[in-house]
Amino acid sequence: MGRAVAATEKEALVFALLKEDLQSVFERDPAARSVVEILFCYPGFHALLFYRLAHALWKRRWYFLGRFVSHVGRFFTGVEIHPGARIGRRFFIDHGMGVVIGETTEIGDGCTLYHGVTLGGTSWAKEKRHPTLGNNVVVGAGAKVLGPFKVGDNSKIGSNSVVVKEVPASSTVVGVPGRLVYANGVRSTERQDLEHGQLPDPGAQALHCLFDRLNALENRVRELTEAQAADSSPPTQAQQGRG
Repeated sequence: MGRAVAATEKEALVFALLKEDLQSVFERDPAARSVVEILFCYPGFHALLFYRLAHALWKRRWYFLGRFVSHVGRFFTGVEIHPGARIGRRFFIDHGMGVVIGETTEIGDGCTLYHGVTLGGTSWAKEKRHPTLGNNVVVGAGAKVLGPFKVGDNSKIGSNSVVVKEVPASSTVVGVPGRLVYANGVRSTERQDLEHGQLPDPGAQALHCLFDRLNALENRVRELTEAQAADSSPPTQAQQGRG
């Protein structure tokens, strides 16, 4: 009787997770139109199903079977998730192709990855060598997060950024290497959407400051040159008459 109850509870948990995963797709992809479409046409959703099975095998120390299921999932979806990684609830991979998630990666609840993202390591030692993502983190297309550090809750990483050090909560990181910026200079705890065209660019901001300073210096030099030319010009007849 007890085993039957436990099995029923596990089945209920599996269906609850499946429902959450489907709902996450609807919430974060406006192109999703139906449950049937998600079930058959979303490789990110398929990759997550393969991962959950592989991770369950991995936790039971069936390492080869876990890796084999993970490899099959990679073949069909283009997404490579090591079965040893820890992934929270409401995880969503948009498009999916080229995503790589390493063995010691930890991902919190409500996170979103776009295609081409790598959550990789920088060491060959058998230790924690992959990043930890907090809750509600968004990682843009092609970004690389490399190393055993934490990306804080509600943070955003811009497309094609390379992040190699810790990111505080509610922050935005862009560039190569990743540089820390804030939207309007304020840390926000609201739900994060990755508006790729509206991310700040610290490199461009620095160049704008240099150009503004250069224009100011050019104007000042022009004023001084004109003043010196006026002082050194020969006196006019009116000035000579007054003299």
